[in-house]
Amino acid sequence: MKILQVITRSELGGAQTVVVQLANRLSDKHDVVLVAGEGDGKMWEMVSPRVTCVRSRYLQRALSPVKDIRAALELRRIYRKHRPDVIHLHSSKAGTLGRLVFPTKKVVYTVHGFDSIRLAFRKFLPVERILQRACSAIVGVSNYDEKNLLKEGITRNVTTVYNGIAKPDYNSVERLNIANKYTKIVLSIARVNPPKEPKLFIETARLLPQYGFIWIGNQESVEHLGDIPANCHFLGNMVNAGAYCAQADLFMLPSNYEGLPMVIIEAMSCGRPVVASDVGGVSEIVRNDINGYTLPNRAELFAEKIEKILSNDDLYARMSKSALEIFERELTIDKMVEGYMSVYRSLND
Repeated sequence: MKILQVITRSELGGAQTVVVQLANRLSDKHDVVLVAGEGDGKMWEMVSPRVTCVRSRYLQRALSPVKDIRAALELRRIYRKHRPDVIHLHSSKAGTLGRLVFPTKKVVYTVHGFDSIRLAFRKFLPVERILQRACSAIVGVSNYDEKNLLKEGITRNVTTVYNGIAKPDYNSVERLNIANKYTKIVLSIARVNPPKEPKLFIETARLLPQYGFIWIGNQESVEHLGDIPANCHFLGNMVNAGAYCAQADLFMLPSNYEGLPMVIIEAMSCGRPVVASDVGGVSEIVRNDINGYTLPNRAELFAEKIEKILSNDDLYARMSKSALEIFERELTIDKMVEGYMSVYRSLND
């Protein structure tokens, strides 16, 4: 089977991690072509040499009539060259242009966090409702997303496939020297832009000065975030960031909306408890009192639960064990590939 994967941006992020892991594993048995557009290109560093990589010159997130037309024509040329059996679209812009130019019967569209449209960019909902008929399957990455797609009138062949990963190579990254300065490390991996909440991370760190708080993923200066306590460190964008979860004691993800965050799955894959915002599908994999907590976005609540876990060895051990068990049962790369192959095969039914 020849499978074309298309995503808008080529920077490192949750959706890109899904696409890269999916493309890499599918390339074991299938012919995979991966297309991505604007961004710093760090995504490409994680792609298997078995995958055919195509860098789009015009595909970008921002609306631009000229570039969008060029991107659409470019996608058509890619289709004519490779003649894929399945076309899998990821993210809103790729999902929009792809559904306009590719044959409907071959198209699968994954919504990586429907709240980004439902809440943040609601003006585009009518477009999603219209274009639901321009693909053969729509996939949410959590039951939460599937429920809200249906609620918003997007009902055509909607299903859920949980994100999944292969365990990171923990030896592929250097030791963080900062980690040696603290008895416990709290890690977050995310961009410093909406929907993430870096200020909540900072305020939580301020309440727990005995622990080190490390944020990986900021692509710019963080001076605009105000006064940052000495125990809070922003390390920038780093390849294979998920591998650093093994150097932390607990994972924290503060945000306003999510799909099913890959970074949380990466943390669970090495048995790390998670404290995260109660948004999107997070509570489907972070279960209160089992492998962590999901909470309203208040620093004192985050600090309370983090301290509860890190100061109680028995609780920590139980949550760590549960995190790994949930990952191995529900969130592996094989489970995700199995889910998507079932969707791909349904296109020919």
